[in-house]
Amino acid sequence: MRHVDFAPLYRSTVGFDRLFSMLDNMSQPDNGQTYPPYNIERTGENAYRITMAVAGFGESDLSIESRENTLTVKGEKAETEGDNEVEYLHRGIAGRAFERRFQLADHVEVKGASLKNGLLHVDLVRVIPEAMKPRKIEISVADNSNDSKQIEANAA
Repeated sequence: MRHVDFAPLYRSTVGFDRLFSMLDNMSQPDNGQTYPPYNIERTGENAYRITMAVAGFGESDLSIESRENTLTVKGEKAETEGDNEVEYLHRGIAGRAFERRFQLADHVEVKGASLKNGLLHVDLVRVIPEAMKPRKIEISVADNSNDSKQIEANAA
């Protein structure tokens, strides 16, 4: 994959540092991280859902943290006494620790999370501040009679 140099853009833009850093990070491989598998869905105009397959993990084994436009989901199973006594003939359900990070856009907030049937659902919503929402500007009709009187008075 080609590497893109954003240096010229750094010189001519202000306030886009985070965007260029994200693009730089996206161009680098993620070290083949594929566990746990996940889906990202759009559930509404400003609503999203991340669904992660976390079979074998309970609520106490998972942690979700949202900080500075980054959502981090961690899973770590605590060793129990019974685990050492079990002899597996085949172990296909992975129980290894993981950490998965998602970059969130500005104004995207975590609404909630639920664990059901081995799937962790994290609901997200984009909350657009009032100052950023489009607003209609009313056009007032100017009184032309006053303007014409002023022009006549200035001409005289």
